Amino acid sequence: MTAQLVVGAGLIGRPLAERLAARGDRVTIGTRSGSAAAGATAIVLNAGDREAFTRAAAGAATIFLCTNPPYTDWATQWPPMIDAAIHAASATGAALVVMGNLYPYGSPTGPMTEHSPETTTEAKGLVRKEGWRKVREAHGRGELRGVEVRASDYFGPGATGTAHLGETFFTSILASKTARVVGRPGLPHSWSYLPDIVSTLIAAADHDGEWGRLWHVPSAAASRIEIADQVNRRFGTHGKVAAYPQWLLRSLGMVNPMMHEIWASSYQFTVPYLIDSTETQRELGVSATVWADALATSAESYRR
Repeated sequence: MTAQLVVGAGLIGRPLAERLAARGDRVTIGTRSGSAAAGATAIVLNAGDREAFTRAAAGAATIFLCTNPPYTDWATQWPPMIDAAIHAASATGAALVVMGNLYPYGSPTGPMTEHSPETTTEAKGLVRKEGWRKVREAHGRGELRGVEVRASDYFGPGATGTAHLGETFFTSILASKTARVVGRPGLPHSWSYLPDIVSTLIAAADHDGEWGRLWHVPSAAASRIEIADQVNRRFGTHGKVAAYPQWLLRSLGMVNPMMHEIWASSYQFTVPYLIDSTETQRELGVSATVWADALATSAESYRR
């Protein structure tokens, strides 16, 4: 029975742990609060504590780093967690699979591939870029086997909080109201379905080929206006989409730290923002869930 350590019990970590356990792996899930996942052993873990992380990883085949601090804490929390994960993987021999995002690429001029240049100048993107650099270089030195799986904005049942295609968006459309969104809602944007993210993480860990590289989650692309129209047609609703003015986001960001971070990364919604996963699909054998099915399942989960 293969042992696995999943760090983080959010919208990705918990279903990942549960899917690994369901296939017969012995799974430990570590969080600050000791949150549970079906079929997994829950432990309390401060992921920034190198020694505690290493103890938790003892005997694990793979460490899945799936935690995600609030935007406002990225600069302080991500560096020690990355360092602790690298130390744990190096000390125990576990492979390291990091859940990442597209922020390091910056503002794209076309679809982002697994080999696109990392041109970000935004603070959160620089944090994640540096984290991947450390993992990649540790892999290059032969200290560990590491990869990062990158997804675009996620969606799926249970997506709440700051998710751009989450509870706030769907409940507004389903109530025939106006969903207020960041950026330009008519532009195409890639969306990564939560179950597909989990599938890609597992495929990356099971892969016998190249490590020390990036993988992209197979994703669908649609504008938020198109998505609202699709939901309306399916459920007989009349919801609309309207954008927050950029000046308003920036003004709110002057007094609210979280709004500042949302405004700082809002460039992702002012240009076409598309992920290309052709190579990942070919090498890992993963694919995106049929868009209509994923969208219907997500919208249905928010119906009152």
